[in-house]
Amino acid sequence: MKYQPTIGLEIHAELKTKTKMFCDSLNDPDEKHPNTNICPVCMGFPGVLPVINEEALKKTILVGFALNCQVARQTNFDRKNYFYPDLPKGYQISQYKRPLCANGWLEIGGKRVIITRIHLEEDAGRLQHDAKDNHSLVDFNRAGVPLMELVTDPDLNSAEEVKEFAEKLKLILKYLNASDANMEKGQMRVEVNISVKRKEQNEKENQKLGTKVEIKNLNSIRAAAQSVDYEIERQTELLEEGKEVKQETRGWDEAGQKTFSQRSKEEAHDYRYFPEPDLPVLNFGEKYLHLGDYYERVASELDTEANRLHQNQNEKAESHLPAKLHSLSANYVITEFPPLMQAKGMEIDDLEGFKISPEAFAELMVLVFHQKLSSTGAKAVLKEMAETGLHPEAIMKEKNLGQVSDTGELQKIVEEVIVKNSKAVEDYKKGKVEVIKFLVGQVMAATKGKANPSVAQEILTELLGL
Repeated sequence: MKYQPTIGLEIHAELKTKTKMFCDSLNDPDEKHPNTNICPVCMGFPGVLPVINEEALKKTILVGFALNCQVARQTNFDRKNYFYPDLPKGYQISQYKRPLCANGWLEIGGKRVIITRIHLEEDAGRLQHDAKDNHSLVDFNRAGVPLMELVTDPDLNSAEEVKEFAEKLKLILKYLNASDANMEKGQMRVEVNISVKRKEQNEKENQKLGTKVEIKNLNSIRAAAQSVDYEIERQTELLEEGKEVKQETRGWDEAGQKTFSQRSKEEAHDYRYFPEPDLPVLNFGEKYLHLGDYYERVASELDTEANRLHQNQNEKAESHLPAKLHSLSANYVITEFPPLMQAKGMEIDDLEGFKISPEAFAELMVLVFHQKLSSTGAKAVLKEMAETGLHPEAIMKEKNLGQVSDTGELQKIVEEVIVKNSKAVEDYKKGKVEVIKFLVGQVMAATKGKANPSVAQEILTELLGL
């Protein structure tokens, strides 16, 4: 091939948080009514002050760790100035010179793609164009939603690599519960920076890149890959004809399967960045990373258990055990550790004196995974572990918290629940299948949280005949 394509990616992902980036308006991608989840802060009213969403920071840092990034010791937010109808303030709060995460990598096809930076910003609103009546409407529900932007080095060379990178990143975002990454809802958007150059014999000349073209309006990974194939062909033809490739932003025409010119590409100075005066500088000390070290030790224990289970099982499904165990454990660390530590007057990032050892915590997760302990029981055991430092199995036996999965024992309880809740049973038989959750809850209450909910639901479904 006489020509070499060079590709870098800019990927935006809306973070899965309860509220927006700088205010308490709901972050609800499923809201159908326009301009409902808005407030004076995200609408940019005069005199209002933003407040940083801590959950968005933590999720961005979590993604950074997953992508082998360095987390900034000190960072800040900046104002990115531009005027567009869907940007109510006339500027976007973003990050410029000091991103939250940088210098990471993601491996695809045996090669490392360098992650230049991951920074945090707020999303803009959504424009709805009506060509028939010749007007546009703006829905600000999305304005201010936490938006993570990831930028790669120009390390990709084909549409297939773009596809693989985007798919792998999407999987990581969903696995970490950082973003639903639904491209149809605009929760993940891929932008491609691509240049094509003639291959040179001279190594020094060969390192120079061609003229960069940015492709926007890519609403699927497939469209991103198709746009790359088209743009490689378009730029190659221009170079073959002795013409220049113009630096610009192009859109993707799905119907015509081609890119089209939108505007000349902006440079950083066009945005007149300056530090956001209404938000403080963020400082992260060494101890902020201690929880990650703790989890590394937990992960090592879990991997040992997963390998042991894998050796004892012949089913292919068991190859997913490490992912299942890690996901379960990460969720417990994120949701259960903060209240436990706060109750003892400890900071979440300072584990000195914390009585739950990584080995004991991993043992607890294995008990939950094998359904020997319910989630309710696990929380009770975890609380006792934080107080005493004892191992989970000893606490489970001492307090009789083991999960009940025996069908014979549970069936008697289920039968009693059916008799006591005749109205709910009648509703269920009339087609209100969601009532089954209420009945399972009654079984859980009757067993003080010790029943295996999956087994209870199976018995209920069987006895009710639906």
